[in-house]
Amino acid sequence: MTVFAERRRNSGLADILRSAGWEAVLDKCDADDVDRMRASVEVLSTAIAAKEKVYGITQGFGALVDFAASESSVEQGGGLIAHLGTAQGEPLSPEVCRLVVWLRLRSMRRGHSAVSPEFWQVLADLWNRGFTPAIPRNGTVSASGDLQTLAQAALAYAGQGEAWVRDVGGRWSARPAAEALAGLGAPPVEWPAREALAFVNGTSVGLAVSIVNHHAITLLTRAVAALTGRIVRLLGANAEAYHAGLGHVRGQPGQLTVARWVRAELPAGFTRDTSRPLQEPYSLRCAPQVLGAVLDQLRSAEDVLVREAMGCTDNPICYEGEILHGGNFHAMPVGLCSDQLGLCLQQVAFLAERQLALLCAPTTNGGLPPMLTPRPGSGSGLAGVQISATSFVSRIRQLVYPASLTALPTNGTNQDHVPMALNGANGVAEAVELAWLVCGSLAVGAAQYAALAGRDLGETGAPWAELGELSPPLDHDRPLAAEVRAARDLMTRAAGQWVLEDDLGEAGEAGL
Repeated sequence: MTVFAERRRNSGLADILRSAGWEAVLDKCDADDVDRMRASVEVLSTAIAAKEKVYGITQGFGALVDFAASESSVEQGGGLIAHLGTAQGEPLSPEVCRLVVWLRLRSMRRGHSAVSPEFWQVLADLWNRGFTPAIPRNGTVSASGDLQTLAQAALAYAGQGEAWVRDVGGRWSARPAAEALAGLGAPPVEWPAREALAFVNGTSVGLAVSIVNHHAITLLTRAVAALTGRIVRLLGANAEAYHAGLGHVRGQPGQLTVARWVRAELPAGFTRDTSRPLQEPYSLRCAPQVLGAVLDQLRSAEDVLVREAMGCTDNPICYEGEILHGGNFHAMPVGLCSDQLGLCLQQVAFLAERQLALLCAPTTNGGLPPMLTPRPGSGSGLAGVQISATSFVSRIRQLVYPASLTALPTNGTNQDHVPMALNGANGVAEAVELAWLVCGSLAVGAAQYAALAGRDLGETGAPWAELGELSPPLDHDRPLAAEVRAARDLMTRAAGQWVLEDDLGEAGEAGL
């Protein structure tokens, strides 16, 4: 069985994204779920009856843990989400917000959080009906979970804050949560202390953003690998660099996979143009090593993110009849994954930008005019496109600086080591958008090279023939921003199809 097939059997990030999609439905708790959840409720009730101190239930929150909690559980829970309702900024996308709640419900359902199945079902029913909090993206250090952002989600369930609402045309807008609940005929949720704490004490916001980022970077890597093969074919470059033997000698699975993706763009019997050098610049020759290393890192990160999604991130937790106070809400696993995703993203964007530079320079493009203009001097061709791509890569590098290196202690002496996981994931998400623009820029470069070199390869359909149609030959200079975006969208769709085909092929080989 392949490594990929094993991950599929154990559920991967793609399965999680499907499970949290708009058409997905959370099943009601089965008998085992109910037994686990009721058992944890009983453990908590027994501890309270025995006058044991339990964080957030008999005691205050955070640095106030030495002070007694309110005698009213609802007042305690309401106060928790109220004082944490300080997140700011534009809300995360509806898809991410829906995934956030799915992840919290998945954690609570495991039966370690002393959440009753009846309360869980109230939240699940609203999720199934499409109720989706609009969660502001900034304001948490991700240490005691993504407290502020998750509190904003909890407040939406309580009829405060905002929720995402989709109109008949499919357009989303953030509306008052009370209005969204009324539209469903649902009353606001009251949050008892334990349920409120179980909801906000989780890594689910940074995790959700990182899962979506991971998916996007996977598609981007696939797209740039295909563009690499396209450029090799157009240039007549030496294809030996993509021979499977190189990957077998080294033993890195990602390198083998990317080389196969590049070879898929080359016709049978493809040979080097004798005018091309024996060894191309590294941006072409070492693409399997660069993109393959990214692919291996993505696979490693997926394992960590899947475990986090399937686990329980809460404090305290109930385990085998005990209440355990600890730090399962600390998001360092997510934070380090997110930081690594950012570094990987930068490598893919940098490689694509360097390949675009190779196409634009006569010394490396086979003697075509600089900037791929048919009218050097009176025309400037792709000069603007290349400069913008360079700017995008620079900005990406700023955005993906490891957030875990920017930690500051807070909350008195309590949260003195924090991961900043959501801050990092938000930066990577912004960088992903720019990286796709670099990919679109390279795709436009490939289209213009094919036209200027007169390389009609007889293709029909997507993506290469369609790419030539959306970015026709430059007989004179024109604004290319829209063509870059259109090429980005085309490559995104194509990469999604390629990844789906790759997944089905590997699953088939494994007999799944």
